[in-house]
Amino acid sequence: MLRFWQRTVLLVGLILAAVGPSAAQGQNSATLDFDKLSSEATGWLASLLAINTTNPPGNELAAAKLISEILQKEGIPAEVIESTPGRGIVIARLSANVVPDPARALLLLGHTDVVGVDRAKWTAEPFGGSIKDGAIWGRGAIDDKGRLVASLAAFVALKRAGVRLERDVIFLAEADEEEGGEAGIEFAVRNHWDKIAAGFALNEGGRMFVKNGKVVYVGVQASEKVPVNIEVIATGPAGHASIPRKENAVVHLAAAVAKIGGYDAPVQLNSVTRRYFEQIATLEDPEMSKWIRALLDQPERQQHAAQKLSDANPVWNAMLRNTVVPTILRAGVRSNVIPSEARATMNIRLMPGDTAAGFVAELRKLVDDPQVRIELASALRPAAPPSSLDTDFYRAIEQVTPAFFPGAIVVPQMSTWATDSAQLRMRSVHAYGIIPFPLTEDEISRMHSDDERLPLAAFRTGVQYTYRVIEAFVRAK
Repeated sequence: MLRFWQRTVLLVGLILAAVGPSAAQGQNSATLDFDKLSSEATGWLASLLAINTTNPPGNELAAAKLISEILQKEGIPAEVIESTPGRGIVIARLSANVVPDPARALLLLGHTDVVGVDRAKWTAEPFGGSIKDGAIWGRGAIDDKGRLVASLAAFVALKRAGVRLERDVIFLAEADEEEGGEAGIEFAVRNHWDKIAAGFALNEGGRMFVKNGKVVYVGVQASEKVPVNIEVIATGPAGHASIPRKENAVVHLAAAVAKIGGYDAPVQLNSVTRRYFEQIATLEDPEMSKWIRALLDQPERQQHAAQKLSDANPVWNAMLRNTVVPTILRAGVRSNVIPSEARATMNIRLMPGDTAAGFVAELRKLVDDPQVRIELASALRPAAPPSSLDTDFYRAIEQVTPAFFPGAIVVPQMSTWATDSAQLRMRSVHAYGIIPFPLTEDEISRMHSDDERLPLAAFRTGVQYTYRVIEAFVRAK
């Protein structure tokens, strides 16, 4: 029976053969053992997944210390900084052989915290980092520990290969992304900007789209929607459940939730989503391409085209308009008591540039019920400008991708979820997001869901792809 490390080497060899010589060859390839690196990175990821960093409370300091130990063993100084008790970040740097220029530096970042789990619905220990069925299992395997370890492996590989850098490369493992970043990216930006200042960043977001086992395109997050929570509150007289009343708060809340949940906001296109759909049109079947062209070029048919695209792909629907979704309902204390108040928490995702107050005004007009009020909570992320698609880093991604995945193209994306890139873009950082793993729809859907896992083949491909992109950008010419 083959031992684990032997199976790992064999799998990686098959992957390298599959991606072809154009991906496996390049400067300094002879000095890098990608089989060894991928096997080590799998072990790092397993150890990281075994640390329960569910947020809240986080416990990211334990993960930061583990990552620091990995870097220290490579001879890379790493600083662990505690943001609040039990929570922390780790920062490391590879310096270029030139005068330091933060505007040229590249920041590699990712978060170590994860969302919670319902253990009863998992078929593997969610905090075990076990390997079975050709995948590594655990909460955070995709979001975001797997991608963080891929960047860590690339960072280590630059050091091992002795790559002569034309710009500093900074590594940041941060905390608290799943709850807004106060103990993570906000803490790092406010208190340690001098240590992480960069002109460019590589973070999560985007994705690789796989069709028939082949990467068709790599989506690069260059913008993101803005998350905002609201409270929808219905009030009415309390009373005995044996006597129905038209003013029942639960009934009025249910009606308001139904109206809001079924609301289709007007279609909007921006520079990122327009370019996305322009490029996607070349890859879709003739029917979908027809509706995409109508969306882009035929104003009189735009709404109808948007409906056709939304029916075909819920993600496209979320990319085209502001959205609002009910997530929490609360009412009542006993089954035989009519409550005087009923509440719904609803999550809004705003198009960049729109205001929460403006969208809430639309919802109030839609509900039009004096027994219902809508209260606006603060935004969970800043409304940041998009990253430019005309930079050397974006061009490096465009150049490396078709060489690594023959025939694949790079498209910009506005992600419907939030990331810590927003805080960086507010500091004029060109931040780009890639999930560098070729994943099927079923596999990517396990992010934030049950039985989250990352196929080993996809992980190892992601390690090498991440390295190639970074190396192409930072290597001295």
